[in-house]
Amino acid sequence: SGFNSIGHMDTMLRGRHHIGHCKEGEEFIQNVFHVLFLLFSGKEKSNLSICWLQYEISKVVQCLQAKNKKKLKAQGRKSKKLAKNLLKEPDNRNHLSLWKLYAYLEWLLGNIDDARKVFDTALCTAGTGGCKSPQLCSLSLLYAQLEVELLESTEGAVISRAVHILTKLAESGPYVPYSGQMLSVNVLKARKTYEHALQDYLSKPPVSDQDQVSDANQLVNLVGCYALFQYLTVGIDAAVLIYAQTSEKLEAPGPQKCENTGENFGIQNFPTALEAITLLHTNLLRFHMKISVYPLNPLREALTEALKRYPSNQSLWRSYIHIQRKSHSASKARRFFDGVTRSTNSLEPWLFAIQAEQLRKKLTENVQRADIGEIHSTIPETGLTNRIVALFEHAVQSENGTHCPLLWRMYLNFLV
Repeated sequence: SGFNSIGHMDTMLRGRHHIGHCKEGEEFIQNVFHVLFLLFSGKEKSNLSICWLQYEISKVVQCLQAKNKKKLKAQGRKSKKLAKNLLKEPDNRNHLSLWKLYAYLEWLLGNIDDARKVFDTALCTAGTGGCKSPQLCSLSLLYAQLEVELLESTEGAVISRAVHILTKLAESGPYVPYSGQMLSVNVLKARKTYEHALQDYLSKPPVSDQDQVSDANQLVNLVGCYALFQYLTVGIDAAVLIYAQTSEKLEAPGPQKCENTGENFGIQNFPTALEAITLLHTNLLRFHMKISVYPLNPLREALTEALKRYPSNQSLWRSYIHIQRKSHSASKARRFFDGVTRSTNSLEPWLFAIQAEQLRKKLTENVQRADIGEIHSTIPETGLTNRIVALFEHAVQSENGTHCPLLWRMYLNFLV
């Protein structure tokens, strides 16, 4: 049948019919997982299970993005069946990371009550490690973040389920599901616990490379939990302060500055922990702006600072483009893109600079063609077109751009 893309390859037009995985590629990937699953045991098998479930979740997210309800229902059934089978494996029964992914899958499918039951069960069986247990910390953070996203405002957030989860984590006792009651004395105790736990972590002596990975992960989760707790019980400024203080502490040692070579898979050491904390910080600011009135400047400043340091972080670029679309002046963003592309070899700044201009062009065309029906405006928008072509030309001449199929496909697609 000629050439087929293997698995999932995003096409240019993110229309309903273009998104998703082609049948042959999907079969190939499923076969790989099935074959590998028989070869591994113990910890490796658990890690493979996590990869497999993450892959299934990525397909559910795609169905959600394409707003395809029929496909979502079918995909949801398949993914849940796989998740349950993976959790039945003897190696995986007490694996908190897998329980976390299963609960997240239920949440994405809209089964909030089922997801809460899974989260609660996992927390009840997880023991009493509290802030010192990396898996427990990570599980509680995700659960609390998802609960916070359901809030319509921060009023009354002190007695919300999210605060209950974070308070119980700090208490290091057995977990008790949320009953609607919160004691303010528990909140005060939890705040003190978080404060001391974070100070202990930041004043710890350096550890071996192997431990550093889990240490950095744990630090990120701890800061995330503490900042979210402060956000819900005190306010946005208290949360931002924690992010600022932690970042300052992590930036202090000189020789460990971050050298970012392309993508960062996982957290290698503290420089990448700093990147993950920055991401939590900007996401919280974005969320806060969505549910209440808050100035744009703190978020813009945080993003520009972070992108100068981590020019290949795609999530940060997406947030940056999202906020720039709201401002009518393009010159500031253009100067910023120009500065970043000159100072790094990463390809992401080029790709996002092009995307930002294409969104602006689309917006201009929509405005010009509004309510006229078939008679299109007689003034063609050539300025933006020329700018986009110039950006493509510069990008494909850069060392990484020459060898990037996506960039060439975008360029051809734009010219067509």
